[in-house]
Amino acid sequence: MSVNIRSSRISDLPFLEKTEQVCFPDFQRSSRRSLRLSLTSPTQQVWIAEIQTEGKTIPVGSMVLILYQHTLRLFSLAVLPEFQGQGIGGKLVAHCIEQAQVKGFERISLEARMADCKLVDWYGQQGFIAEEELTDYYTAGEHGIRMYLMIPQIKEKKAISNIIVVDNPKQWALEVEGLRVISSKKYLSDPEFQEIKNVRIFNLSNTYRYQSIGYYVSLMASAREHRAIPNVTTIRDFRNVSIIRTIASDIDELMQSTLSKINPAQFSFNIYFGHTIDPAFRHLGQKLYSLFETPLLQVIFNHTDRWVLQRVTPLSLDKIDKNDFERIQDFAKHYFSKKRFFKPRFQNYKYDLAILVNPEEKNPPSNKQALENFREAARKVGFYTEFIGKDDYDRMSEFDALFIRETTNVNDHTYHFSRMAYAEGLVVIDDPWSILRCSNKIFLNERMKQNRITTPVSWVIGKGMYKPSEFKYYKYPLVLKQPDSAFSLGVTKVNNAEEMEISVNRLLKKSDLIIVQEFLPSEYDWRIGVLDEKPLFACKYYMADNHWQIYNWDGKREEDHSGDFETVPIEAAPEKVVKTAVKAASLMGDGLYGVDLKMIDNKVYLIEVNDNPNIDAGIEDVVLKEELYLEVMRSLYKRIEMSRNLSRFISVEKY
Repeated sequence: MSVNIRSSRISDLPFLEKTEQVCFPDFQRSSRRSLRLSLTSPTQQVWIAEIQTEGKTIPVGSMVLILYQHTLRLFSLAVLPEFQGQGIGGKLVAHCIEQAQVKGFERISLEARMADCKLVDWYGQQGFIAEEELTDYYTAGEHGIRMYLMIPQIKEKKAISNIIVVDNPKQWALEVEGLRVISSKKYLSDPEFQEIKNVRIFNLSNTYRYQSIGYYVSLMASAREHRAIPNVTTIRDFRNVSIIRTIASDIDELMQSTLSKINPAQFSFNIYFGHTIDPAFRHLGQKLYSLFETPLLQVIFNHTDRWVLQRVTPLSLDKIDKNDFERIQDFAKHYFSKKRFFKPRFQNYKYDLAILVNPEEKNPPSNKQALENFREAARKVGFYTEFIGKDDYDRMSEFDALFIRETTNVNDHTYHFSRMAYAEGLVVIDDPWSILRCSNKIFLNERMKQNRITTPVSWVIGKGMYKPSEFKYYKYPLVLKQPDSAFSLGVTKVNNAEEMEISVNRLLKKSDLIIVQEFLPSEYDWRIGVLDEKPLFACKYYMADNHWQIYNWDGKREEDHSGDFETVPIEAAPEKVVKTAVKAASLMGDGLYGVDLKMIDNKVYLIEVNDNPNIDAGIEDVVLKEELYLEVMRSLYKRIEMSRNLSRFISVEKY
């Protein structure tokens, strides 16, 4: 019999009440209020055991855990009487032990009724040891016994191997733990490297030209699911000047100051594992390496009225000055000795996931508890997960997927992370095209019109495209939007022609075009979360107190900054709202979106489609709870499998 153990949902409350009634005497039963608290408390976990019977999935057992600092308390374990004796309770205990191991608890404790000798013996068979008798623990005359199980230390996962591939290994005398230096011919032909997994290939072949040995090293690495640095996509992208300059725009000021005393109109230097021979270019070299991670790089600059990055070229060993060779090996030793790839693991995870966050962000798309929930869901699906920040740009090659949980903007590092991760072959949410499309309201407005999705009456005005004298004929109030507005910032309501002129002039200083939209007042907006072109969650976001928007950043108190919310099951949201949301999101891509809509007089209006939607613990996850986070992680996992032609092996239901 196959038993599946899943995290509970609020809808499991009636089943939990049933197990209390049929499995425990009166003095041991938890009240409905206590069970509800267990379902919603951040310091408790409730697990449900399910089986398949007659084509249906039915719950047959439950377990309540309480999380203390060093101890995981098994507060309650129950299996319906008709399913007892079939190993279900043992599977629940095994799951409890796994939770304790993963979360680093030192021991598991529980209390059992002393008179229930069969139960006490059963816990003993599971490895629990009697510790203390508890007089009158349940009620007068009903004694308890406390039992415990110590959690053994778990061996760490072996470090991921790093392999340097060169034409002549004898030139490299590197002795670093976890690092091998082999020839390109050996990598291509030796069966050992056809079977090995979880390795990174640092390709330092003498040439990367099309169909050369160096080219095939990176190509074969991709076919073997090895991470090639640089990979074929990276080498190709380095030829695109516009991509290079866009990525390097963040360090323009540093580039100008570092090169200010250089006289020639063209200048270049080399970067070796993030280091430069000339210390004057050390800082700029480190920044460029973090943007274009390749072991050996040449960067070329041109100067007219200012310095611009003209070209970034991966270097092969035969292009390097022999006088620099000894220094390069020192740089390589330092690079690999930092153990930047050797992270302790508690399990042999299949894939590595990076979650991009900004701990200093005042209004992040996910709160701290939600981020931890994502990490836990990722673990269950099969990811080793790390939270990374803005300065970890050079670490993209360490991961298989990137999940952005920092507010995105096409003009900052979040877009550059997404673009570079995609170029490196990672699965990315939010992908670069979703950021580009969703961040611009003008694109959104035109896209919806072209596909006949109803929006508030909208039009675009720009510099030289309007006459202030005509504003008096407009029907007010109106809403003005910056093309890249988010979280109600850059959105203004105007009530008359005078306010219109002032706001238009102000907004056109930041953008050549702005959106003008009719004002549709409503008590709340619908937010439909969409993932993989399917609805994920449904929320009502109510307007902030005494304000016309969901967010009111001018509120005197922090609690006034946003309105209330109500999260409902997808099936409880109006069908036409959900269908419109899915259609609109599909016009942006197949990623993760938050679609805002209004329903007025039974008519649905699309307000906007957001990439990087809010998913906060206690708000968007109220209905689905853990399942919401698991759905996102399953999507990332499946995308990796599909990108590697393994989708036929996927069984999403097993998670």
